[in-house]
Amino acid sequence: MKRLPEIQEKPTALASRDRIIAVARREFFANGFRNVTMDDLAADLGMSKKTFYARFPGKTELLKAVLINKFDHVEADFSRVARENSSNVAVWLQEMVLCMQQHAGEIQPLFLRDMQREAPEMFKLVESRRREILERYWGGFFRNGRKEGFIRKDVPVNLMLEILLAAVQSILNPPKIAELGLTPKTGASVIIEVILHGVVSQQRKSTL
Repeated sequence: MKRLPEIQEKPTALASRDRIIAVARREFFANGFRNVTMDDLAADLGMSKKTFYARFPGKTELLKAVLINKFDHVEADFSRVARENSSNVAVWLQEMVLCMQQHAGEIQPLFLRDMQREAPEMFKLVESRRREILERYWGGFFRNGRKEGFIRKDVPVNLMLEILLAAVQSILNPPKIAELGLTPKTGASVIIEVILHGVVSQQRKSTL
């Protein structure tokens, strides 16, 4: 029996929007915000400019959607790590650190520099969402870690969190990253290593 050709359905508006965000996220983070034009993205997607601009009239709107998409993925991964490893604090820590390194590794310094120059108001969104996620998931780790004897009990969890947040705020911003010659990945790794060295109980430091 002769097989009929498959009918290719046209992508929905939502699917088109998701495709644009996925490609823009890859290109912006790797090559910088300034170097990637809207027309370039439309061409990469094989999408007409009319369709493309109907989804995102401006580059700043697209950048905001990319940042929200990025943080949604970070939060989803942190949530999965916390859910799957709640009974093993040491593994939880290892997976959280790996997760942070992977997500930070996607972003190149050129993107941060361009965001500072071209869309500094967007960094407020980054700081707000980043703080929210760190408070929820690292706060949960600190609290559970204390119960298991993994995290020291002589320092309040709120203080641990404030130290972590202050370090992230101070270092993981475009000017400081450039000044220190860091990447988001190396900066995040150093911060976590230093903070953990101070909050992990003495008897558990040998396991890190």
